[in-house]
Amino acid sequence: MLGKLGGWDDTIVALSTPPGIGAIGVIRLSGAKALDIVNEMFPSKDLSKQSTHTLHVGLLKNGITTLDEVVVSIYRSPRSYTGEDVLEISSHGSPYVQEQIINATIERGARLAKPGEFTQRAFLKGKLDLTQAEAVADLIASNTRASHQTALKNIRGGFSENLHELREKLIRFSALIELELDFATEDVEFADRKEFYQLIEELTNSTQELMDSFKLGNVIKNGVNVAIVGKPNAGKSTLLNTLLNENRAIVSEIAGTTRDTIEEVLNINGILFRLIDTAGIRDSGDKIEVIGVEKSLEKMRLADIVMYVFDANEETREGLEAEINKMDGINQTYILVGNKMDLSEEKKLIAKFNNEEIIFISAKKHGHISELRDKLTGVLVEGQVNTEHTIVTNARHYAALQEVAKSLADIRKGLDARISGDLLSLDIRRCLHYLGEITGEITNEDRLDFIFSKFCIGK
Repeated sequence: MLGKLGGWDDTIVALSTPPGIGAIGVIRLSGAKALDIVNEMFPSKDLSKQSTHTLHVGLLKNGITTLDEVVVSIYRSPRSYTGEDVLEISSHGSPYVQEQIINATIERGARLAKPGEFTQRAFLKGKLDLTQAEAVADLIASNTRASHQTALKNIRGGFSENLHELREKLIRFSALIELELDFATEDVEFADRKEFYQLIEELTNSTQELMDSFKLGNVIKNGVNVAIVGKPNAGKSTLLNTLLNENRAIVSEIAGTTRDTIEEVLNINGILFRLIDTAGIRDSGDKIEVIGVEKSLEKMRLADIVMYVFDANEETREGLEAEINKMDGINQTYILVGNKMDLSEEKKLIAKFNNEEIIFISAKKHGHISELRDKLTGVLVEGQVNTEHTIVTNARHYAALQEVAKSLADIRKGLDARISGDLLSLDIRRCLHYLGEITGEITNEDRLDFIFSKFCIGK
């Protein structure tokens, strides 16, 4: 299928910098006619005689009309991002000028690129595998240090190396088992079954490690939903304001002030936390407050983490244990935050609740807020954000790895049952198929179009 896809020979063009007014705009062309199209518009110099990876300053014209003074960058095939001839026109950042340049290239045979088409061509030309191509989109979308580092590692082939290593080892044994089928009448074994058991164990462990990393990867890529819940006047809104260092939520001594949920994003140590301040949970005769409480309970159920905030001076040990039991009952990940410690002695509060998991703070006085921030990052990611290990961030990769794990389990069952080599070979091929789907060694046009359609235009 890749041979068919790789047959594209037209030339595409797109604005590669964000649309709008700016200092400069970069217009990118890729394809067989890219050099001829720009050369026709660039009378200052014959670009066809210029070397790859060079810059050229001059006027860009459409017939007798001067469009702009530009810098043209030349990247000749195959030493370019797409593997084709790529030219980039750096013009002044006027949307009108950019539109005129793009229209002039289209008049000469280029067409507007689809979203992600430059990277899709890079994949089809073998410049990137599919995991690296998808990491390009992740890098563009990265908005924290952790997501940037993870995407950059995958672009450099970190995830691909893991998969290729798994695949190569499995292919070697698959070839030996296939060879056995050619000598079926002689009852010989070229593949050492004991060594094969060890390989399947190794591959299973490696696959499981990659799957386990998806929880962290999902956090890095999409952030963490944190519902701040508790009784009225526990200090939830004050805590939100303190964490954000701004007065985002209305704070008052009147119970039930917060009627609706308030959501804000906070970056802590490279992880995005979506903080959701909820209405105080209590029985109320106020219809509007009842709706707010219902929303609070819904946000609590859907959150990745519940930050249960309570007044450490007013709450009882029995009351807190009852709330803990409720959260344990729905298998909710939670952090216990005892607020208003400035109104009492910390030692007395620790002795009162006798629970080492409680973080005592003063939202109003900013007491122990740094410890709470550390707890937030630690409860899910457990210090793994800066790890050098491969982290899976893509749901498509995770789904394929699940199929790889199932296939490996079937291979192991087949070995235990001493099934024939031809049946064992089928399970191995299925496993190789799903590994190949991740890297793009096995794919189809519809799937590629779907993957790259999520990219921005011009990349």
